[in-house]
Amino acid sequence: MNEKTQYRIGFVGVGRMGAGMALRLHEAGFSVVMVYDKNSESARKLASLVGASVAPSLGAVTSASDVVITVVGNDEDMDEIYSEKEDSLLKGAAGRIFINCATVSPETHIEIDRRCRLSGARSVEASMASSVTQAREGTLYLMVAGDRGSFDRIRPVLGAISTSLRWIGPAGEAAKVKALVNMVMNINTAGLSEGLALAEALGLDLTMIREIFSQTGANSRVLETDGADMQTRDHAVFFSAAHAAKDSRIALGLSAQAGLSLPLAEATASQYDRMVELGLGAIDKSGISELTFSSRLKEVMAASKK
Repeated sequence: MNEKTQYRIGFVGVGRMGAGMALRLHEAGFSVVMVYDKNSESARKLASLVGASVAPSLGAVTSASDVVITVVGNDEDMDEIYSEKEDSLLKGAAGRIFINCATVSPETHIEIDRRCRLSGARSVEASMASSVTQAREGTLYLMVAGDRGSFDRIRPVLGAISTSLRWIGPAGEAAKVKALVNMVMNINTAGLSEGLALAEALGLDLTMIREIFSQTGANSRVLETDGADMQTRDHAVFFSAAHAAKDSRIALGLSAQAGLSLPLAEATASQYDRMVELGLGAIDKSGISELTFSSRLKEVMAASKK
């Protein structure tokens, strides 16, 4: 049997990230057999592209698959798809391996690992430090934790959607690292938006400022990905402000457990919370610049009152 076709792969959550991963695996020769999403049209569209069936229930995904990849939005979604009472991925789960890619709290990953083990299954968290483009191209950076034996078994699957696999440790550990990655990224994004906003207020050319930033200590990965978008107000979503708010709060929860005060992280989380409150949660995290450029803030505030 071909190494790739020995895996029957199911997907739960086929938004932009999940769909990109499924398409990549299909093109790499893997068998994507079943897809499930609350948005039935998204599920039908992807299924037609990869030759899969649309699952009528979560239990049907488990029944048809050896490996199930989940890409859902938050802790509540994870609790729902792994419910111990209702339709659930845990139904008939013995022998299955679940790969969970959502950015959720370490506690949630630990709890899902416990539920899977009780059901005779195993779980692996594959935290993604990348975005939609990388999911589609198979160039994700994955931080992996959970059951090590299962990780070794499904390494070919993860290898097909990534260019770097980093083993972190037991369940919950990759989620801790992902929280730190996103915390620092979000702080960098907020800092860059303030730097560009001040430059505009001082009458400086923003293209020139971005070029200077790129050659000095102000350089960052965020400058490369978000700087031009902040300048041109192109906030097509790759990583939403709502997700930035959620992930910032996960990191702050960890800091509270550790007894640390993180004022920069707190200020950044407050800005992203404010974006959500103003109805900007669905745009890209680069849209934090809408709150810092004085030429834009009045417009944003007026729009939020309509």
